[in-house]
Amino acid sequence: MSFIHCSLFGHDYIVSKDITRHVKEYQCKHCKKQMTTSGNGNLIPLTPKFQEINSVLKSMYNKKVRRKTPIYVN
Repeated sequence: MSFIHCSLFGHDYIVSKDITRHVKEYQCKHCKKQMTTSGNGNLIPLTPKFQEINSVLKSMYNKKVRRKTPIYVN
């Protein structure tokens, strides 16, 4: 039934995971199809290769953010 909805009305993507400020992973609410943001901002299918890339990108991004966050000592 969900495939019929998506074929008639299109996918209804919601953000399933934030990777960086610009890269996100999406999942259709109806058919559970997964997509991610490509380098030029378009949505592309989330393959195992892109899952691995996003995982590495997220860890690198988190290290960078932690390094830039100031530490306050009272």
